[in-house]
Amino acid sequence: MASQKLPLMAPEDVMSQKKHGTSEEAVMKDLRWKCDFETADRICNFNRHYAEHAGYWTSTDFLNFVKNREDNDAPIDFYDSVTGKRLFTAPVGRTMTDFIKESQSHGWPSFRDEETNWDYVRCLDNGECISTTGTHLGHNIPDTSGNRYCINLVSVAGQEEK
Repeated sequence: MASQKLPLMAPEDVMSQKKHGTSEEAVMKDLRWKCDFETADRICNFNRHYAEHAGYWTSTDFLNFVKNREDNDAPIDFYDSVTGKRLFTAPVGRTMTDFIKESQSHGWPSFRDEETNWDYVRCLDNGECISTTGTHLGHNIPDTSGNRYCINLVSVAGQEEK
């Protein structure tokens, strides 16, 4: 990926109407961290511009999950809530404390280029961050450190694809 300009871009038609909004299917029923199914399905599949409310991710079990792991700093894989494909892994190149701090500062889990699985993540010209199958993830809001993908936790709370 080092030789490619990031973020990788997608044409608008990736977000065209499909069987279930912008995706072929609804989000999974068994989302991680007790994320709400209805909120997730609305944000992932029937939304192009809005987000879960700022700080929603801190009201889920995500922070307890991080705190109660054997290795608090071990990277966490984040999976598409519709397809189960791995979209992000964080932290990479920083500590979990830094990842949490930045995410709290911006209101949404915030990922960097090196934490993004470019096999399945793309951006549109307007900054919208999406999966290659049409799941709305959030937005790229660059800062002085580079690309910053502010992502709805409900969009990446899926179970790993089997």
